[in-house]
Formats: sequence, C-alpha cells, structure tokens
Amino acid sequence: MKTIPTVLLAATLLFTATSPATAQNKKVKLQKRENFEFTFDLPVYVEQLKQELTYPLAWGHSPIKDFTEWKTAARAKVRECMMTPPRRANTFDVQTVGEERRNGYTARRIQFWVNAYARITGYLLVPDGKGPFPAVNLLHDHGGHLFIGKEKMIRPFDVDTAVVNDADRWVNRLYGGQYLGDYLARYGYVVFSADAPMWGERGREEGVDRSKYDIIAGNMMMLGRDLSAFMTYDDMATTNMMATLPEIDPNRIGCAGCSMGAYRTWMLAAMDDRIKAGAAICWMTDTDTQMSTKDHKREYGGFANCIPALRQYLDYPHIASLACPRPMLFINGTQDHLFPVSGVRHAFDTMRQVWRSQHAGNMLQTEIWDIPHSCGIKVQERMLRFFDENLK
Repeated sequence: MKTIPTVLLAATLLFTATSPATAQNKKVKLQKRENFEFTFDLPVYVEQLKQELTYPLAWGHSPIKDFTEWKTAARAKVRECMMTPPRRANTFDVQTVGEERRNGYTARRIQFWVNAYARITGYLLVPDGKGPFPAVNLLHDHGGHLFIGKEKMIRPFDVDTAVVNDADRWVNRLYGGQYLGDYLARYGYVVFSADAPMWGERGREEGVDRSKYDIIAGNMMMLGRDLSAFMTYDDMATTNMMATLPEIDPNRIGCAGCSMGAYRTWMLAAMDDRIKAGAAICWMTDTDTQMSTKDHKREYGGFANCIPALRQYLDYPHIASLACPRPMLFINGTQDHLFPVSGVRHAFDTMRQVWRSQHAGNMLQTEIWDIPHSCGIKVQERMLRFFDENLK
C-alpha cells in the first residue's frame, strides 16, 4: 500500500477545509477582543455624537430669515457636501430603441446621455391621445436587490426572460403585484424610469454583489466623487431630459418612489425646482431615531444614502423641506421595521413647521398608514389622487 506524501496530504486537507462548499456549510466564528469601540454597526459613543449635531443650517436654526435666501444657502451647502458633480453631456441625444403597444399607452425603450460618461437606457410610457401630458419621474427602490432597477417601476420588454421574471417577483413582493409606472400611464401620465448607478444595466461587469457597493462607493470618494450624490445628480439630469420631450409638459413634472426611491424623491424635489410635486413612500425619519444602539437602529442603506459631512448642517427633514412650498406627499407605515414611528412623526412635525411658516401648510401631506415597508395598491391609488390634484 502506497503512503500519501505528507505535503500532498496537507495540501489536500487545506483544499477541503477552504473549499466554497465547505465554507458555505460551516458558520465562521468571528474573532473577538475583550475591548471594543463599535457595536451593532455604530460607535459605542453614538449618543454623544448625536448630541453634537445641532443642524445650524436648518430653517429656524439658521441666522438667515428670508426663506428664498435660506434655500439658496442650504442648497449650496448640500451641493458642497455632494462633492464634485459628474460633468454634463453636451446633449441628451434621446433615441428610441424599442417600442411596445399597451392598453391605453405606448412603452418605449430609450437611450440618452445622462452625463458626459454614461449613455444609459430608460423606459418611457406615453399615453394615447394628444399631449403634452403631465409626467412622473419614477425612482426605483434599493431593497438590497441590484439586478433590476427601472424594471421595478415599469414592466420590462425586449429583455431576457430572467429580467422579466425577476421584475414580476419583485413587484408582487413590494408593489402589490402592480407596476406603478404602468398604473400611472393608464391614467394619462407620461412615466419615465431609469437605473440608478450600480442597479440593472448600470451594474458590475462581474455581476451583482451587494457587498461591492460600499467598496465602489469608497473608491469613488477616493476620486473626489460621491456615488449617492451621482444618483441624485442623475435624477436631476433625467428630469431635465424629460422637460425636453415634446410629449411632456415641462411645467407639470412630478417624481415618486418607495424606500430608497422615496429618499431619491425628496432629495430631487429639494434640489430641483422643475419638480412640481413629489410622493415619497416609506423613507423619512430623523437621525436621532435612526442611529441608536439602544433601539438597535442604524442607517440600512449605507453609502446609497451617504453624503459626507451633510449631517453637520442639516438632518433629513431639513433637506426635504427645501421642496417647500411645493406639494409633497409622505407616507410611512406603522409596521415598517426600518423606520420607527417616533422618528417618522418627529420628521413630519419638523417639515410641517417649515411649510406652515411659508403659509403653505395645505401643500404638505404627511400620513402614517398601518402597512409594512411597501407600496401596495391602496398606496398607489393615494399617489394617483395626489398627482391628479397637483399636476392635472
């Protein structure tokens, strides 16, 4: 009987111990030290850090008393924290690359330059009849699911079956089985949706890996750019692109989204006056509630919502208040485990004070529903009524 050389045996055992199949079946035991400084993804001194956040540029805190001047100064600070913006393209050069007739509207796949670096694909739904029509820029969610983006908002076509099936599953899970974009198009709205950077057709060559988002965002910062800010700048660019289309009334453009799409909605409305109304579903809170070791809460979106140093000047509801006095709808859920109701109520109160200060209290709708983190049929019906009241 032959004996196996010691070196070969050791190599065989090492390969077996570290093979992917073995690693997946064996729970890795983390190395831990007796002393530590971070727990549950936050520093142990998070409460001390929060006490030092005074939000000196918020409306009512700022020494600027003229609302228009305040908005100019606050927007300038937000842009400063968003770091260097992407260079603008010389032209959008919108081209239709696919078309499909649907019940009461036409779906198009269009390509255009969203900035000087990226020519991307989006979906455009155009109602039957004579335009120009009111329009909604639909901003997709995060969900930790990066394989699809715009397809979460508008039923896809001319794509792989895997994409269609994935989109159907996602819409069934989060949107009550109804594509929000197609729903709005049936009621007379031009609807547009595109992928955010890192989602769908703007993802990694190597494939989807959620963990790589933060690494790529860090590398972008090393280049003096912020990936989350690029998302907002792209949302501003797509809104400007929409305003150039003959099918769209440039004075009646709104935006809407759920989860990260809601974050994108109020960020876009805050930074771009082309947006005349916005509906943000399931993304509003305050930092004090959202960053808490006591309640085991922290920012789940990571770099997708991260604009460096901005919290030194403005909290979430302060930024959203830059949309004042335009109409905005905010809906959050009592069953939403991502956003405790206490933080939602405080943020809503903060925004209501701003709108009331500008004699526009009736233009802000803040509602708390008995729903989980979702945008189901009833919520979509509420969004439609809101847009009908403010864009038609």
